[in-house]
Amino acid sequence: MKSLKVILGLAIALGMVFGVQQLQAADGVDVKQAQSMNRQGALLIDVREPDEFAAGHAPNAKLIPLGQLSSRLQEIASYKDKPIVVMCRSGRRSAIAVAQLQEAGFKQVSNVKGGIQAWQNDGLEVVKM
Repeated sequence: MKSLKVILGLAIALGMVFGVQQLQAADGVDVKQAQSMNRQGALLIDVREPDEFAAGHAPNAKLIPLGQLSSRLQEIASYKDKPIVVMCRSGRRSAIAVAQLQEAGFKQVSNVKGGIQAWQNDGLEVVKM
């Protein structure tokens, strides 16, 4: 019985990892697309922690750490039917955030593939606090 619980737990964990990877592939935009979307009025949300954000973030990014996202949806309610791009360090936390936003009824949400790491690797502007 105990080994069945362990196997079930591992299966659930692997399913979650696979699901996040699928979200990244399905809803992802590259950093140049994200930058262009933001310049055209899309909301850019950074779901990293404040210290990560302070160390370097995309211009015009709004910090909403992943753990606070569900409690701060009212702050971005005006974007329910507008484009939103979400980023983190590498694209994993932002994929989770994309799923949360879609569940909350946000219609045009995309994950920034590769996150701030890809943003910096492409030589795009980074703001430090």
